[in-house]
Amino acid sequence: MDRREFVQTIAGAGVAIACGGARRTPHAARLDKVGLQLYTVRDKMKEDFEGTLAHVAQIGYKEVEFAGYFNHVPADVKAILDRHGLSAPSTHIPFESDDQWKAALDAAKTIGHEYIVMPWIPAERRKTLDDWKNFAQVFNHAGQAAHDAGIQFAYHNHDFEFPKMDGQVPYDLLLQSTDAQLVKLEIDLYWITKAGQDPLDYFARWPGRIPLVHVKDSAGAPEHKMADVGQGKIDWKRIFAKRDQAGIKHFFVEHDQPPQPFDDIATSYKYLKGLEF
Repeated sequence: MDRREFVQTIAGAGVAIACGGARRTPHAARLDKVGLQLYTVRDKMKEDFEGTLAHVAQIGYKEVEFAGYFNHVPADVKAILDRHGLSAPSTHIPFESDDQWKAALDAAKTIGHEYIVMPWIPAERRKTLDDWKNFAQVFNHAGQAAHDAGIQFAYHNHDFEFPKMDGQVPYDLLLQSTDAQLVKLEIDLYWITKAGQDPLDYFARWPGRIPLVHVKDSAGAPEHKMADVGQGKIDWKRIFAKRDQAGIKHFFVEHDQPPQPFDDIATSYKYLKGLEF
């Protein structure tokens, strides 16, 4: 082989290596931690608060989101979490008054919550667009108080936020009328899907504003029966692939009416831990 042939051969090998490298796909991503919204096991929590949390931890969950403390004081809640290797980055608590909110924030700091989430808006208080505008100001107020306490406020949607009122989508009005730094979003991926919306549209429109999501599945239209995660029709790979755009930090499994709560949350956990996207 003369010098020119040698150079051509090496060059060709270099091109092949480069092309081969270009064809390589990055390693698939997985969720490093999966959380549980404890509303899913609320009946079990009523019966045995610590035993239920212990069972949740045994399944493999590392994070939980509270929906009530069942008459346990904040220091005891924190101690129970610590005993079972759990953290509780978030809780659901409605804003009712400044005094009630201050107490909720104090409890949140003791337990270690980073987020305090308004779980819903009562039907009688959301009949008009003006009602939604008023709630935007309530959210800004609650969000500022939370911020001053070192905690982030967020709002959790259902499906009632999306039917238009006077040509406007109430959810969009709410988001446009609140401070994006004071009012973050916990998008419930089941309810937004049931409402006929694409969560990726909101990820793109409000990047970085969605630190929390509820992960529960739908068996599909028209009934949208809730299902264990991975047993329904929602394309989780498509959604989770955009988690960085949305700013998602915590993924909470939820099922409003699980037939067998512990079995159901175990099924959802196993699916999510094995999911690659």
